[in-house]
Amino acid sequence: MRDGLASLWRTLKLLPEQRQTGRFLLARMLYTDGLNTLFAFGGIYAAGTFGMSFEEILIFGILLNVTAGLGAFAFAWIDDLVGAKFTILFSVAALIGLGGAILLVESQFWFYVLGCGIGVFIGPAQTASRSFMARIAPAHLHAEFFGLYALSGKVTAFLGPALVGWVTVWADSQRVGMAMILVFFLAGLLLMWRIRDPQRPAP
Repeated sequence: MRDGLASLWRTLKLLPEQRQTGRFLLARMLYTDGLNTLFAFGGIYAAGTFGMSFEEILIFGILLNVTAGLGAFAFAWIDDLVGAKFTILFSVAALIGLGGAILLVESQFWFYVLGCGIGVFIGPAQTASRSFMARIAPAHLHAEFFGLYALSGKVTAFLGPALVGWVTVWADSQRVGMAMILVFFLAGLLLMWRIRDPQRPAP
């Protein structure tokens, strides 16, 4: 444990010299917290707001996984053509738009449709993040920074569920509580927007 913590501290001390990589880790942490909260509360929201049964939620979860896989496959080509940064920005922006829409609909049918649309962009947001990390981190520090990458997706994983839970209780509304996920997406998107794209030449 001492060796692991010492290694982590050495890597953290490199962040001031690698500001772009550090900013990406923070941006990715924010929108990943949104995704993790979506996974944690999606079924609860479906049951509580739309009265969906366990079997219906299970079918919805399968559809979400299928569309996420299809989205990751399709957007791999876009990642190669225009870059991982664009793929992340486009995917997170789509998650904000579709997520906002799904909080407004009353029909279970449209919940399914919009939910599958969200699934399409979950996969690209995750896979393009790994692709971007491989490009922005210094080649000789890949192992260290991918360790931080994995840690950044877990160390604050409690924030999203806690915020959604608190706001849901305070507002007495699942819709208002789930809207907090959009805050994480938006914060991650704005921070990601300012990060230099390593696949494009510097001006």
